[in-house]
Order: sequence, then structure tokens, then C-alpha cells
Amino acid sequence: MAFGALAIGWTISLLPDLYALFGPHGVLPQRPEDAYLWSVFAIWTGEHALLIGWILLLVSSVALTIGWHSRLAALAVYVLILSFEHRNVWVFNSGDLAVRIEALLLAISPCGAALSIDRARDTGKFWSAQQRPGWPVRLMQVQLSLIYLASAQAKLSGNAWPQGTAVSYALRLPDMALLPMPHWFTTSALLMNAVTWAALAVELSVGILVWNKRLRPWVLAAGVIMHTMIMITIAVGFFTLAVFVLYLAFVPPEIVQRLPGSASDMARKLLPGRRRNFPGRPAIPDLAEGAASGAENPTGADE
Repeated sequence: MAFGALAIGWTISLLPDLYALFGPHGVLPQRPEDAYLWSVFAIWTGEHALLIGWILLLVSSVALTIGWHSRLAALAVYVLILSFEHRNVWVFNSGDLAVRIEALLLAISPCGAALSIDRARDTGKFWSAQQRPGWPVRLMQVQLSLIYLASAQAKLSGNAWPQGTAVSYALRLPDMALLPMPHWFTTSALLMNAVTWAALAVELSVGILVWNKRLRPWVLAAGVIMHTMIMITIAVGFFTLAVFVLYLAFVPPEIVQRLPGSASDMARKLLPGRRRNFPGRPAIPDLAEGAASGAENPTGADE
């Protein structure tokens, strides 16, 4: 569901410049000639193809969010995101690549096993956990770790990050600034060194220590703080949100099991006089029982 909402936002962001970025009369009239840059729009060209492809991507993203033919929807989202990214490779960044990879991981996973129309149609229960192979979730966890380790390695191989000046440069790019920082802050050698090296430390910590069960909540919390600060100050596209989707792969299964009960308690407090069972729907206690009946362990990293 979280990724589906992200895919909807990603798709909507393309619409204002759809023809300018991808059309035959836009900034890149011809697609890059590369055998490895396969795209639906290499076979089906023209502005009408772009519009229909965009509509299909939006519909598939909505279907994935609500869990209607989830795996087919995830596959369609992956193929269409890949097609747009290969049509014009110059307007996307690492966040867009992460969105594409997540779509692929969902397409090969049982993503409609819970919290989906597919699940409700099969069993009558929208929220119920099942025993499923854990390798798709493990792939998402590994992907998150690799993103941080690769990012830290690339930063350390340059000059600006080891010297402690990289964040100062980033905060002083006017075309990327969302929340301008004070001049005294961006030009302070002491503060910029501290912030730059702290960002490196957080990336290395998340990439490595996220596999330690006791340290995991702390390093993920540090990652949330870091990415939130980046998202509100610098235009980094969808990278932060894509990373947060991968964070969900580390949510402990016991928390997921408690969510139906917590939701029912909250509903009971907010609507004490209302009936909580709806026609055609199982009672809330049954949902909690279903969620606790067989949840997989997506965070089974060694302590």
C-alpha cells in the first residue's frame, strides 16, 4: 500500500511535463540508442502512446495500492516506470531507480497476501497475516543496506565528503533549495563539518547496524531524521519516500500483529456508541485473530 501511494505520486509528477520530457517534439525527440534501454515507447511511439502509457501507469498504481490483482499491477507498474525512465534517462535520479527496483521486488512477491482486495475476495478478510516465504522481504532489506553502503562508498571516494564540505555545497544550490538555510549556517566550517560527517556516519550505521536487532530501531530512527531533514531542505525527488518504503521491511512482525487490535481499540475509544461490525465484514476481533494466526517474520536478522 505504501509503495502504491508512492507510485501514484511518482506518476502524477510526470504529467505536467509529459510531452516536453518524453514526446517526439520535446527536449529529447529521439530515445537513446542503446540495446539495454528497452522501453515500451520504443515499440509504440507518439504522444498518444505516452498519454495512454501514463494512464495505464496511474491505473496500475491505484490497483496496487488497493490490492486489486496486486502482482499483475506491480508488474505493470515496473514495466511502465522502466519505459519512462529509458525513454529519457537524463531527467531521473537514484530515487527514481529505487522506485523502479521496489516495483520489481513487489512483482515477484506475494504482495496481495494481506491488506488487499485480493485477500478480501479470497477469504473475506481484508487484514489477515499468512505464512509466506520471507525471501522477498529479505531482498528489500538487502536492497536498503546496499543503497546506504554504495552511497557511503561513493562519497568517501571523492573529496567533498571526507573534507566535510559536501553539505555546505548542497545547501547553497539555489535551484535545489526548498528551505533556504541561513548564510551563517552554510558557511560555518565547524557546523558543516559536523553535519557532513554525521550524514556519513548515519549512512554507514544504517547500512551495517540495521542487521543488529537491538540497534536497528536506533539507526532507523537516525535515518528517518536525516532523510526528513533532507526532504524539507533540498529537492531530491522521490528518494526519501522510496527509502522509507524499504524501511517498512524492517518493521517487527509482532507490531504488525498488534495493529488490528490497536485499530479496534482506537475505534472503540473514538466511536463508543457506534456499531463496529459491518454487514459482509468480519468482526474486528476476528481480524486480530487472523493477523496473529501466521505472520511471517520479515526481520529475522541475527541479533
